[in-house]
Amino acid sequence: MTSEITLFVNPTAGRGRGAHAAQPAASALRAAGFSVRTVLGEDAEDALVRARAAVEGGTGALIAVGGDGMASLALRAVAGSRAPLGLVAVGTGNDFARALGLPVREPAAAGRMIADALKCGRIRDIDLGQVGDRWFGTVLASGFDSRVNDRGNRMRWPTGRLRYDLAMIGELAGFRPVPYRIRLDDGEVREVEATLVAVGNGSSYGGGMRICPGADLTDGLFDITVVGDCTRATLLRVFPRVYRGTHVGHPKVTVLRAARVEIAAEDVTGYADGEPLGPLPLSVRCVRGGVRVVGP
Repeated sequence: MTSEITLFVNPTAGRGRGAHAAQPAASALRAAGFSVRTVLGEDAEDALVRARAAVEGGTGALIAVGGDGMASLALRAVAGSRAPLGLVAVGTGNDFARALGLPVREPAAAGRMIADALKCGRIRDIDLGQVGDRWFGTVLASGFDSRVNDRGNRMRWPTGRLRYDLAMIGELAGFRPVPYRIRLDDGEVREVEATLVAVGNGSSYGGGMRICPGADLTDGLFDITVVGDCTRATLLRVFPRVYRGTHVGHPKVTVLRAARVEIAAEDVTGYADGEPLGPLPLSVRCVRGGVRVVGP
């Protein structure tokens, strides 16, 4: 592996933490003997073009500095290549970094861990979700949770988990289950009234909400959590349990498993890794070993 690696930096992540995190992460990598090149961009698309050029140029690793949104952008540059991905997680949710066992909001520690992993060859293949030309590492959300995500993204305060808690309370006022059509692999279409449908490659979203607690990044399958036609009162009782992953024991919650999922519903937007994908219907597939990642 070449000793030249690339830092892929979002300077606005975590309300400016991305820019501040790049320096200690780069210092840790250089102290370990790596030559570090930093990639920025005028906007997301420009940054992606630069990151892809680094990957095509043979960089030893692409290290994304930011949150889940930056990780999602980095996946578009490395998915299907042999370039490993590392994460210096300094965003709001950081669920992908948690799934990989990497430090959160500790850029120097993340830099040291990534450097050690690269030197020792601790690089593994994990699965990815794919929707068209978009990739995700954690969860595709649709329904009540995607509306919470949308509201949370518009909020400037507070940060972290509390933001999503307050966004959830705000969305409850207009809450109602919607009719979904779900098809798993080559099976028949299922029609259900659901509060949300979450397609999990990883287990959590929203800064530690374990919506798909049994999801495995290496089994070639999604865990699909379907929360049925809950009342507001039931949802208020069930949803807080998502932080422990115990909500899946509630009779209104069903967990399915599949490698391909088609989901459709009216006036519902899909989010993956916290980023909007667009309105349903969406066709999602699990790509086994879709990316190489650096980890502990």
